[in-house]
Amino acid sequence: MARAEATVEELVSMIEHGKLRLPEMQRRYVWRAPRVRDLLDSLYRGYPSGAILLWESSEDVPLQEFSVGQKANPFQSTLLLLDGQQRLTSLSAVIRGEPVKVRGRQRPIDILFNLEHPDELSVVTEVNEDGDDFDDELDDDEDGDSSEDELMARFNQMAFVVATRKLEQLPHWVRVTDVFKTQSDRDFLKKAGVTSLDDPRAEKYAKRLARLRAIRRYVYRMDVLESSMSYDEVTEIFVRVNSLGAKLRSSDLALAQITAMWRNSLEKFQAFQKRCADDDFDLDLGIFLKAMVAFATGQSRFKTVGSISLERLQEGWSRSCEGMEFALNFLRSNVGIRSPVLLSSPFILIVLAYYGHQRSYKLKEEEADRLRYWTLVANAKGRFSRGSSESILDQDLASISQGAGVAALIDRLRLQFGRLDITPEELEGRNQRSALFKSMFLAFHEAGAVDWQSRLKIAIDHKGSQHRLQFHHIFPKKVLREAGLRPREINDIANLAFVSGKTNRKISDRAPAEYLPKYIADAGEAVFTAQAIPTAPELLEVSAYQDFLKTRREMLAVRLNAFFGS
Repeated sequence: MARAEATVEELVSMIEHGKLRLPEMQRRYVWRAPRVRDLLDSLYRGYPSGAILLWESSEDVPLQEFSVGQKANPFQSTLLLLDGQQRLTSLSAVIRGEPVKVRGRQRPIDILFNLEHPDELSVVTEVNEDGDDFDDELDDDEDGDSSEDELMARFNQMAFVVATRKLEQLPHWVRVTDVFKTQSDRDFLKKAGVTSLDDPRAEKYAKRLARLRAIRRYVYRMDVLESSMSYDEVTEIFVRVNSLGAKLRSSDLALAQITAMWRNSLEKFQAFQKRCADDDFDLDLGIFLKAMVAFATGQSRFKTVGSISLERLQEGWSRSCEGMEFALNFLRSNVGIRSPVLLSSPFILIVLAYYGHQRSYKLKEEEADRLRYWTLVANAKGRFSRGSSESILDQDLASISQGAGVAALIDRLRLQFGRLDITPEELEGRNQRSALFKSMFLAFHEAGAVDWQSRLKIAIDHKGSQHRLQFHHIFPKKVLREAGLRPREINDIANLAFVSGKTNRKISDRAPAEYLPKYIADAGEAVFTAQAIPTAPELLEVSAYQDFLKTRREMLAVRLNAFFGS
């Protein structure tokens, strides 16, 4: 294995001119803008950023496209990128000013740089290449009741932020891509109000802009595998290196092994993934691979991938696609779940797919009703979110393959959780990360809940910042903080409701005793009954907050149990 070095600028150029390519075994680009911001922040500080692993190959290796544009490379000999894709794709997009292609959609990566950041950069951000990200379809009101001054004070402590229109208009915030595109500081200084070189800010800003541009000269160490190695050998190295370093998930390593056995299969996998995404179920590729393994072997663990024959893999893939189509249709039509964001675990899909397959996709009415009940309870209780999720999934798959019906699946839920109905006590201490929060949305949606102003039925796919759904603190965070309550109490699931962004911003930090009566007078009680919100005046005072939570938990439990059925 040879060792070499290259600057960021050189590596970006290699990507642009097609001299650096991605082998089929690589996972897709998954970083979101905050991760890119953190990478730039680390490089700006001069922190280490790991090594790059390459393979110099003249073999005809199956390739996939980078998420940024590349020119055709007329030479057969190519350097293949095995480790470092997330970092180099991100840097290429920012330095070249190009959007990245993620799951078929073009997305800009727009990061702003703060010319007035503190001299001492105290917020340390760790950047690595693990984990997967996807778009949140339900907004938090994280800063909904924070004042503009509080937000600006927070931003002004940072060197880099993901761009917003308001920040971009401020004089001391500049687009990182614009800085990389020119060596001149004139326009940036002019925007910041620096009109003379005698201005003390001129030298400070110029040094900071130079330091930012110096990211292009950051040197990465490159480990280069020899061209004499075969695709299978390189795949084995890729799997071992990433297994030892715990950089990639098991699905990413399984993909490398599968594509080594089944050449050009990635295109098939991604085509089906895109079909599901086009139908509003944008799922990680690893879920489809796990379904394939389940259909091929009757169990879900990727550790068996290396011993599965190519014929079984191909047959498993074909059957799993049919099963997943059934599962997605069942979720949409029978359960009312129309987006993966409302699932506590995508493993539920694999169980539904496998069950439908074992029943030859012929279910009786009562059986379908019971399967709906199992789906809702498994989702609300978080069946695959506790303990060893793969072991639990394998238990369900084993029951189904042995001919057991839905009753056996429900019995397994009862063994895991005891009682299957929702109690008020079970809601205590839960927050928006709880599986029950997703179930609340489903129950409210079925009850006809609407936004308190627009009267649009709550939905996670509304367009536009005014109508995009957010979860709202009925008692605003600022009000409760001033009353001395802890974050755990403030973010209690019983203090959350679903409204549009516009409604959330209009309410801001007003107490419910002030704003709720006006909405009740305008919209009526039914709007709040649909979201199981108590409206008795005595419960809307801050001093009665604990009583409000207790009352709403009781109402929520009744609503959820009615929604699940029996």
